[in-house]
Amino acid sequence: MNSKHLISRDIEVFYNKASEETRLDKGMGIFEFERIKSLIEKYIQNIPLKIIDIGGGTGKYSEWLAQKGHEVHLVEPITKHIKIAQNRNKKLKKKFHIVQGEARDLPFQNDYADLVILHGPLYHLQRKEDRSLAISEARRILKNGGIILGFAINYTASTLAGLLNGLIHKKTFFEMCREELTTGVHHQPADFPWILAEAYYHNPKQLEDEFLHPDLQYLNLYAVEGIAWLDKDYFNSMLDEKKSKTLAELIKITENDKYLLSFSPHMMIAVQKNRVK
Repeated sequence: MNSKHLISRDIEVFYNKASEETRLDKGMGIFEFERIKSLIEKYIQNIPLKIIDIGGGTGKYSEWLAQKGHEVHLVEPITKHIKIAQNRNKKLKKKFHIVQGEARDLPFQNDYADLVILHGPLYHLQRKEDRSLAISEARRILKNGGIILGFAINYTASTLAGLLNGLIHKKTFFEMCREELTTGVHHQPADFPWILAEAYYHNPKQLEDEFLHPDLQYLNLYAVEGIAWLDKDYFNSMLDEKKSKTLAELIKITENDKYLLSFSPHMMIAVQKNRVK
């Protein structure tokens, strides 16, 4: 299957140039990976679950979940990522399933999964209709009582980063921030090729609203990085045992604080499909 039919060409080109495989191995990616695992662990019991990891990239989370004994299906549109995931899978005793596909048309039957993780779709689907379709598909394949975990980029993410590193004073960067803050739509400036390709950045209330449905019960909204990343010496602090504990405690006590959610670059929403009465 040609992934260019599954996603936009700009997104395909971006990921063919960037390395999603190594992104979680350096910088904030290291801490993002560990933090997201801890958030997912809030919703996985000891019993083996059927888990669908949608937009799960090269399969790092799928591998981790499979090694915990769950039946995991990675759904990913990018051919490059699929090949890396297949190579990763070959080395594993407990393998995960790999499907090239995308969130708006999932190849699973109704009421199939215990847990659906929307990792990339809410980032990259700019049209509300497409995001609604992705959420609808996740809901369709979910068993009654099952959980959807949806990850989104905060509409303040670029602006906060730009204020911290001085890029906010670059005209094209500021124009990008203006569009994100006022419309949620993100476009990569031509002079910043390393920035994420076309995407959608949610505000916290809007993320909640997009999951409003009679079949879905809202559980919680979490800050991924929280406000801890605003520590002016964040990377060194995270590598220091004592200081990292302080930041972890800060994240823990503020992770569900709706007044502080907009200071976190990423958010995770948790919803549950209503049980049959």
